[in-house]
Amino acid sequence: MIYIYTDGSCLGNPGFGGWASIVNNRGAETVLAGTESDTTNNRMELMAAIKGLEALETNEEVTVISDSRYLVNTMSKGWKRKANQDLWAALDILTRKRATYWQWVQGHSGDVNNERVDKIANDIAKQGQIVGTADSNNQEVNVLSHLDEEGKAVMVDVGEKAATERVAVARGKVVMGADTFRTISSGTTKKGNIVGVAKLAGINAAKHTWELIPLCHNIPLSHIDVTVDYDEGSYCMRITATVRSTGKTGVEMEALTAVTVAGLTIYDMVKAVDHGVELTEICLVSKTGGKSGSWIRSDHHP
Repeated sequence: MIYIYTDGSCLGNPGFGGWASIVNNRGAETVLAGTESDTTNNRMELMAAIKGLEALETNEEVTVISDSRYLVNTMSKGWKRKANQDLWAALDILTRKRATYWQWVQGHSGDVNNERVDKIANDIAKQGQIVGTADSNNQEVNVLSHLDEEGKAVMVDVGEKAATERVAVARGKVVMGADTFRTISSGTTKKGNIVGVAKLAGINAAKHTWELIPLCHNIPLSHIDVTVDYDEGSYCMRITATVRSTGKTGVEMEALTAVTVAGLTIYDMVKAVDHGVELTEICLVSKTGGKSGSWIRSDHHP
């Protein structure tokens, strides 16, 4: 039996809304969420159920659990459908494919998964209200994938994912005073060549990310490139890390870790002359591969 916990939220009714679904297939969990503008609470309740059912890859029996009597009683007791005919029609199509059971649960009564979907739906509705752009509306996103049904931290099961080429690029910079920059830009300090040591540290860090971050997988990396460049105009050192792998999960964390540790290495090598050095603007630039496809930072200019 597959269990789907659903909830919807709306700020204003009508207003910005959010929906959330937790799909539990014998312990393997998928969390889905999305936003809409100018919607209602009832539409978000229905959308949560639709998205949860759409995510199923088999026609096994499923129980949908919700604190919405509007959803549960309409589907299980035949309450009259006075509005949202498009969404009811979509639900009818999805439920014809499998035996579907509907279970009502009292909201805010201590049911862990009901509390979780309630919080996700409310949070994402607030996010949509704040952002208020087309990019934040009508999108489906995976969230909280490192939490189990009790809210405990777990490693994501990637066993069923397809192995694809994954590439991630991250960047950051180390900002320092003008005097410090001039001192080290010759390339040497008492501890050796700064750029060379920082690059090696970044490469080594990428390979050991799984040992540093508890829920990261041990990924076989096929390529790691770390570049460190002096920027005389802003008295900083710019770091870029590119990590590549063919596997079942992304390498974003490896790229970000490489940049961070390379920056920390630079700090370690210059702290004797400047404790005010800053590591800043560390971020993911782009990623490719996997189910979610490609992503590139909007302010990135190659």
